[in-house]
Formats: sequence, C-alpha cells, structure tokens
Amino acid sequence: MAITKRLPCELTPANALAELQTQSNQSFIQLFEHGTLAIEYYKPEGRDRQQPHERDEVYVVISGSGYFVNGETRHPFEPGQVLFVPAGIIHRFEDFTDDFATWVFFYGPTGGENELAA
Repeated sequence: MAITKRLPCELTPANALAELQTQSNQSFIQLFEHGTLAIEYYKPEGRDRQQPHERDEVYVVISGSGYFVNGETRHPFEPGQVLFVPAGIIHRFEDFTDDFATWVFFYGPTGGENELAA
C-alpha cells in the first residue's frame, strides 16, 4: 500500500481512483498520513468485507447510494453524507450501487477517543 506525497488539497476522487487501480484486487488505498490522521479512498465491489477498526473513523460518501449498518442501526446513505463510526463497532455498507466510493478518515488513538462530558 503506497502513501502518495500529495497534500490533502490535491486529493480528488479521480486521482484516488487512479491510485487504487494500480493495486491488484484492492478495495481501498491509503493516500495521506499525518500524525494520527490517515486518509483512504474506499471503493468495494459487490460486498463490503471490512471488519471493525481499532480507531475512530469518518466516511464522506463521494458517489453512489445504499445502506449503512453502524452497530445495530441501518439507514440509507447518499453522496455528500458524513458517517461516523467509533472504534471497535461493527459496520458495513450494504446494497450499494456500482458507483459507490467514499473517503475514509481514521484518527485518534487505538481504542478511539473518549467522549467529552457535556
């Protein structure tokens, strides 16, 4: 998995897809890393096979639609939508269109960040 030297302002869906296509049989590619932040491009084909992650993550849907399972909830998603998943929570995309792609932002410590008290 190669991390490009592009700055986040230079990351576009088109160049992320081009980077992904250089990898054999991969549905994601990490494109940028700084401190605890990692930015990935994720484009599964047919089925989302991901497992819970050790860090908190945010998805920003680029294209496509379908359903997002986050713990015990399932709801529709569409382009532009922002989805948050705490570390360790079972989640996946289901019944998504062929054009589905999303940015993924992993951040924070292993185990996730603690919620702030109100």
